[in-house]
Amino acid sequence: MQVLHDAPLAPLTTFRLGGPATRLVTAATDAEVIAAVREADDSGTPLLVIGGGSNLVIGDKGFDGTALRIATRGVELRGTTLELAAGEVWTDAVARTVEAGLAGIECLAGIPGSAGATPIQNVGAYGQEVSSTITEVIAYDRRVGETVTLTNEECAFSYRHSRFKADPERHVVLRVRFELEDAGGLSAPVKYAEAARALGVEPGERVPLAAARETVLKLRAGKGMVLDPEDHDTWSAGSFFTNPILDHEQFTAFHARVRERLGEGVEPPAYPAGEGRTKTSAAWLIDKAGFTKGYGSGPARISTKHTLALTNRGDATTEDLLALAREVVAGVREAFGVTLVNEPVTVGVSL
Repeated sequence: MQVLHDAPLAPLTTFRLGGPATRLVTAATDAEVIAAVREADDSGTPLLVIGGGSNLVIGDKGFDGTALRIATRGVELRGTTLELAAGEVWTDAVARTVEAGLAGIECLAGIPGSAGATPIQNVGAYGQEVSSTITEVIAYDRRVGETVTLTNEECAFSYRHSRFKADPERHVVLRVRFELEDAGGLSAPVKYAEAARALGVEPGERVPLAAARETVLKLRAGKGMVLDPEDHDTWSAGSFFTNPILDHEQFTAFHARVRERLGEGVEPPAYPAGEGRTKTSAAWLIDKAGFTKGYGSGPARISTKHTLALTNRGDATTEDLLALAREVVAGVREAFGVTLVNEPVTVGVSL
């Protein structure tokens, strides 16, 4: 277990933002993770758990407490069952399942971060979510002081949400188990229209696994959503805002605002979200509110490739980023009456 004091946290995040931690512990085994968590809890020290750092916005003042970087490793593939240590690099794990001819997470290629973070956020993209394949999550329960195994149902997954995100102080994810599909080298049915078009198939069809993964990587790279140290459009947390889900009354009011602002013939993106609710596009809202690609004149700007990504152009501070995010939230609310919600976790700051 490595321990550093007054340790910089910015290099551990994809934003490359944030001040130092009073103490940084890097744990390479589950036992070290548990020991570090217990030590913090027993002493009443604030604890910040860091995986791949791709979903974190850390304040410029840093973190006054123990930052625990989970660097555990371990991949076990038994038939169609996959078990990943929390510290495994997610993109590498996806590539490995494709090489093994197993379907279920191939459209989640290129998403930065660690395997242990995927159930927390219920990571999803291009028609797939990890909640569709996760069977169990092994975690340390800080409330009862022991390791527990949670079933898919007990994880309470929903859109970009889970019990882990709802109660972030309780569980520290150690391992994640998935049940994948052997479809003879083919992908799961392609659900996302953009991916289907790029693959030249109809939604619902299957394609070779490698083709699905490569196509998703190309689509993500075109939006600056695949990490590249030389490309400041990737100095981000990917999608900064979640797609709003509106009930019938909210969507009716939103639709009226769209017609009023953009004209009678304009229809906003609308996707069924269950129980009389409709999901619309945060990227569309941002763009139509006037925040186009590359928007901004300071060191934090909207990506030149995708309106949903806020980026650090190289010398931004967290406060620069938050100022831009607040401007976007206020602009979208004024234009359409919809309040955007940030997807990344904020540490020591808020919108």
